[in-house]
Amino acid sequence: MTSASNDEIVLTREPIDAAALAASVRAPEDGAVATFDGCVRNHSRGKTTLYLEYEAYEPMALAKMAEICAEMRSRFSIHRVAMAHRLGRLEIGETSVFVAVSAAHRAAALEACRFVIDTLKRTVPIWKKEFFADGAVWADGETPSIPAETPSRKAASD
Repeated sequence: MTSASNDEIVLTREPIDAAALAASVRAPEDGAVATFDGCVRNHSRGKTTLYLEYEAYEPMALAKMAEICAEMRSRFSIHRVAMAHRLGRLEIGETSVFVAVSAAHRAAALEACRFVIDTLKRTVPIWKKEFFADGAVWADGETPSIPAETPSRKAASD
């Protein structure tokens, strides 16, 4: 999907070509291209991860990704953005999500890239299932546990 501002927004079951996406946002007026390459790691929750599976409500995911691009453009002075997210089964080391943002200056590119990935992870209806030797668990949408305050920690903060 290409938006009105010529941004590239992709949901795919095929491997993501990060180099091609990064090159697609580069133009002569750009002084910076910032990228984020999220890849499948081999561990989670203290266990060895075998592989991941991603599912999405695709029409809404694409619409939300386009909204993120529009909001990013209202906040940052950038030229182009490309964002891609894999769906289906991913093996260890494969790219699951990729973002590239070009701008005249590095600060705008870096800040916009971070905004895109943080907002995508929080708002786009894409779900991750982690597979381990002893079973599987849906991962996204969870709130990280916060350790309970111990008396020594509380006393130190008083």
